[in-house]
Amino acid sequence: MKPDQHSDIDPNWLVAVVANQKGEIFELAGYSAVGMSGKQLTPLHKDHTLSLPYGSELMFLPHRTPLLYDIQNRKFVSLDHNPYQVSEKIFPVAAFNSPGYLITQNSAYEDNSDAAPLPLFSYGAVGWFQDGFRSAVMQVDPERRQDLRLMPPEKVEAGIKKMRKLLPGNRLRKHLEGCAMRYGCPAGKNFFLGRYEAPLPTARRCNADCLGCLSLQKQDGISCSQERIAFTPTPEEIADIALVHIQTAENAIVSFGQGCEGDPLLAADVIIPAIQLIRKKTSKGTININTNGSLPKVMKPLIAAGLDSVRISINSFREPCYQAYFRPKGYDFKDVIETIRISLVNGLYVSINYLNMPGVVDSPEEVESLVKFLNQYPIQRIQWRNLNYDPIRYRFAMQAAPSRGEPMGIRNLLRHIHKKFPDLSYGYFNPPKELW
Repeated sequence: MKPDQHSDIDPNWLVAVVANQKGEIFELAGYSAVGMSGKQLTPLHKDHTLSLPYGSELMFLPHRTPLLYDIQNRKFVSLDHNPYQVSEKIFPVAAFNSPGYLITQNSAYEDNSDAAPLPLFSYGAVGWFQDGFRSAVMQVDPERRQDLRLMPPEKVEAGIKKMRKLLPGNRLRKHLEGCAMRYGCPAGKNFFLGRYEAPLPTARRCNADCLGCLSLQKQDGISCSQERIAFTPTPEEIADIALVHIQTAENAIVSFGQGCEGDPLLAADVIIPAIQLIRKKTSKGTININTNGSLPKVMKPLIAAGLDSVRISINSFREPCYQAYFRPKGYDFKDVIETIRISLVNGLYVSINYLNMPGVVDSPEEVESLVKFLNQYPIQRIQWRNLNYDPIRYRFAMQAAPSRGEPMGIRNLLRHIHKKFPDLSYGYFNPPKELW
């Protein structure tokens, strides 16, 4: 725990919130909420937080001790019992924020000796101010693509019934029903609502073993968020889903590479003919692929078939950190960079799915490597995404690279990159070609 640098009491600090063993969340008067960036601790301030975005969820973290700021004694403290009811154990509280909002600080806590890995969520810092919860986030994409208020269950169910009649034997349609209804996948719901971006999960296999893989987990104590697709759809099944969406949605996007599959480059043998079938019927719609970028040789035939855009996932442009998170099998970091180069040379719209962990991604070394990459490869967009992984365990995993300097802060990072690359777009979602 770093020493306190805040000697003055600020009335705009957020009040700490903690939880008891029942998961009941309450304020803790006399203590300020604290945000954590790596090892750096800071009291949460009204001016650097937003009202908890709609659709966000609060979680309490068992087997962990909250780190708070003791206002009277002007110091950070580790507090495992309620100071006003000493028999009551207390636990940290974190916010899993809505899509489009980037975490600027993690919930501040220490692991207890019996702490198992946290589930695959992001853990934003949160506190209370006057009449509501506030979270340490900034909005990076105002589009309401995944706003749950625009996805009423009765309309999703009506869309499912419609698609059952339209595509009765399509296995991919049936799979997307499970995504939408069982897992609450916003992309799946959007397909049945005929809006924005439709998912086209295809690949059963992956050639990475990511720490935070959502669909296949081999680590003890970590459950996957959703089941991986158990079959490979035919090109015709894929094309039928895509064409229905393109014909229905305004500025439609269809995307390979979803959380419920492996990497789509490994399924190029069905994706290439699927894209060809789509493009034989229409030039409308944006065909996108979300990938780890591991197979550059596959990109040219995909592009020739009619692919429009690519989004490549990256946690770091320092190879040791990339290797430590993605744990690639049969490819190297240079292959990812080559995929980016090929995509740019051949006119694709290229986005980076940049996985954000405060205290890591905003360290001087990481920022320098990002700037170096952007100088060499003028991609069009960074999609700033919160990394769904245990923050403390991630920090330890990133020790594979040389030591880090003091983080500059996520807000400062985004301002710094925008100043150097003013034409670089920021966002959270894949944009349609009409908005390029």
